[in-house]
Amino acid sequence: MMNEKYRKHFTMVIGEILIVSALSVLWIPQQVSAGSYNGQDLALAILEDQTTLISSSYTDTDTSGHRQEVVLSSRGTMHPTQGSTFALLSTGVAGAAVVTEDALNPGSERGEWFAGGQYGNPRDRATLTLTLRVPSYMHYLYYDIQFFSTEYPEYISSQYNDKLTVTVSSPSKGTTNYVLDVNSGDFVLHANDIPGSGYDIFATSGNPEGVDWVSTTPRTPGADAGATALITREHPVSPDETVTVTFDIIDTGDNQFDSAAFIDNLMFSGFAKTEIIARKTAQDVNGSLLECGDKIRYTVTVSNTGTADQGDNQGNEFEDYIPVNATYVSGSATASSGTVAYDQNNKKITWNGEIPAQSSVAISFDVTVNQSLFNGAKISNQGTVYWDSNEDGTNDATELTDDPSVDDGVDQDNDGKTDDDDPTIMTVTAYEIPAFVTEDFSDDSPGGAAAQSYQMHPWFETSTISGESNFEVALSYYYSTAKSFKMKLRSDDGPQYWNYTLSQLNSDMIWWEAWFACGNLSESADLLMSFINTNGNEIAKLKFEYIQEGTEIPTNYVLKLSYWDPSLSQWVQLSSDYPYGYLYNDWYKIRVEKNGVSLIDYSLYRTGQGIVDTATANQLSSPFSNFNQVVFSSTKTPVVSPLFFWDEHSIGIAHT
Repeated sequence: MMNEKYRKHFTMVIGEILIVSALSVLWIPQQVSAGSYNGQDLALAILEDQTTLISSSYTDTDTSGHRQEVVLSSRGTMHPTQGSTFALLSTGVAGAAVVTEDALNPGSERGEWFAGGQYGNPRDRATLTLTLRVPSYMHYLYYDIQFFSTEYPEYISSQYNDKLTVTVSSPSKGTTNYVLDVNSGDFVLHANDIPGSGYDIFATSGNPEGVDWVSTTPRTPGADAGATALITREHPVSPDETVTVTFDIIDTGDNQFDSAAFIDNLMFSGFAKTEIIARKTAQDVNGSLLECGDKIRYTVTVSNTGTADQGDNQGNEFEDYIPVNATYVSGSATASSGTVAYDQNNKKITWNGEIPAQSSVAISFDVTVNQSLFNGAKISNQGTVYWDSNEDGTNDATELTDDPSVDDGVDQDNDGKTDDDDPTIMTVTAYEIPAFVTEDFSDDSPGGAAAQSYQMHPWFETSTISGESNFEVALSYYYSTAKSFKMKLRSDDGPQYWNYTLSQLNSDMIWWEAWFACGNLSESADLLMSFINTNGNEIAKLKFEYIQEGTEIPTNYVLKLSYWDPSLSQWVQLSSDYPYGYLYNDWYKIRVEKNGVSLIDYSLYRTGQGIVDTATANQLSSPFSNFNQVVFSSTKTPVVSPLFFWDEHSIGIAHT
């Protein structure tokens, strides 16, 4: 039978690092960014008030680059609780995407070791020490912390027990310690609940016992790492004194299975706090893009960071409504303690129970994304914790989980993230991107504008004008469709538009085509088409020009179609199969297509004949990306304006 110490696991979650040397007193706040290496970053990344820092130091057992610490702006479910950065200490390599040996996926749990070999001494260790000046009137020191470990779940109550110890030395209050390990009872999150952290690893065998090959493919059972909830701890201090704060993480029992500590929001306060912290994450269980029918797993951690127990009072302690565009998965709600239920009448999750001082509860539930949603639909919701702020047995205060507001770039909940970065907002890809979309005007009303959608998402709309001129949907003039689009424009009508929002399909145009009907005329006239992008720059130009040819009045003006070639700085004719390439009374199709990076192909078709002419030219000032509209206009004001009918209008698209 394998010796217990050979059955240890390994994981990690971090990246490259820096060493924090002694700092002089800081009077002006310093900027710190993720991944920087200026020697002060660990201290500056976590301090709420940088002016309290007197000095700092950092040591670890990695002799080849201090890879056991890193400053990050985010990592999976980890986000700053103040400012834009946090610190991460590890017994392995901080910042690795997958916490396995050499960050392989799948990989061995044995992980990295920097001193003493797999089982020897000294153990791998990382230590951050801060010397701080307590501001006037301040009596408590606080910090936010979260502990991740691959020791969990199989090495609970064993000698293999990595430890995070926080020590605060105060001249007036003495030395106080806070210890986190897998034996502390604070572990309420499994690998399924912490996607992207590096500790979202699962035994490929489905059984986490023993030394395993692991990967990030979710399995139930099989979760082979875990974490505490994000919690806040306090230590007593006195105003105007100098205190020392030490964060120390160390391997215990061996040097293999790694652990990590999230640290942020180190601050002073004038009073002891009793408060509830709620955090929520959302995970697409199916992976890849979130699509209709996929399952979303929500995980909520509610932490009592105070010194008083929160009781199971009258009313629910937690409620979370099922998000719009989603449906609750029956029987999926679970909780690490207390009672969780689904209120079918009100479509919400409820939880009731006690949260003892300095402990947490984890609540999870699943929903499926509804069918027939449009591309880009949002799935978001917000839970509410109801708690007793004054210990009178009544839930009088509330705490919200992450803010699910519509994306507007605003940080409404002051969590350091704009709403569109919030981990509970998920965007649906509701369909496979089609190869092309078509508007044949069959569902539009005659006499009005045209509009078209794909999977309930609008991508096309025309402008409208009134009076003697026409730019509107018309009853059929084409042999194969019920309706068409009619336009009769003079110069004094001004430009009219076919508008496109292909970005709503997450796509760009690769080709554009439309059928059109035309005939002879009795006087000079024209119709110009400009293909424009969102910046107002031209992609391509076409010109329909009536020129005098022959003496057969009143139809002695015939239509000539040309494209603009910027390399020649002139109009070039696209010819039909009629004499001199003119377009006599018939139906034609014009196609404008992207050709590589800098060219455009033009193609002209005629009913019954197929393609009758092709040409290639340089594109104008802008590429096909961000195609926005076709502008129709005229430079002339004929007495009898030419009448064009358009039909079967399609656009080839590609995913952006």
